Amino acid sequence: MKEFLTNSVYFGVIISLSAYIIGVKIKKKFKYCFLNPLLISILFVIIVLKILKIDYESYNSGARFLSYLLTPATVCLAIPLYQQLELLKKNVKAVMIGIISGVLSSLGSILAFACFFGLSHENYVTLLPKSITTAIGIGISEELGGITTITVAVIIITGVLGNIIADKVCKVFGIYEPVAVGLAIGTSSHAIGTVRAFEIGEIEGAMSSLSIAVSGVLTVIGASVFANFL
Repeated sequence: MKEFLTNSVYFGVIISLSAYIIGVKIKKKFKYCFLNPLLISILFVIIVLKILKIDYESYNSGARFLSYLLTPATVCLAIPLYQQLELLKKNVKAVMIGIISGVLSSLGSILAFACFFGLSHENYVTLLPKSITTAIGIGISEELGGITTITVAVIIITGVLGNIIADKVCKVFGIYEPVAVGLAIGTSSHAIGTVRAFEIGEIEGAMSSLSIAVSGVLTVIGASVFANFL
């Protein structure tokens, strides 16, 4: 049985999709914010692999095909942004200042974190892309000499946390303006957070989608600069 599963090119895809569907159903049934479908699916996959004693490489040989959909899925986020184009034009200065502030805050917080805990340069650059989408973050981590597998894990954790607590953090700090909320979520927690932004509202989702692309480009530039600070 184990040999059949590990040799099947579809095993990784099937277990990944099944885990996510289970996560979605659990979230819909119980409606607790911490029951994030992606978080549930990650835990489910880990449990299945542990029980069946299947190594990650065998699982990923099939699951990696899902990553091919990551880039086109990110590009599709441009559709709601186009629908809010007039709103973007009216707030273009505020939008750019908001995204730049978010990127600098992300990179600056990692620098402070690394200095406080005495992290090595390798660990430091591994964490720098934490707030951008995986497709871009992996490239930055590789270029700067980071550990890409940890980078992916950190990006996912950042996104899941953003999905769970972003709207509550905005309420705590009295941020209710839809454009500001969307920019804050997208800049800090990329595509996973953007899912939550769309649940809050169409404008929030559109602005969050914009933040993913722009903050990704700015982080590529900013990370190259910040990498020299430690």
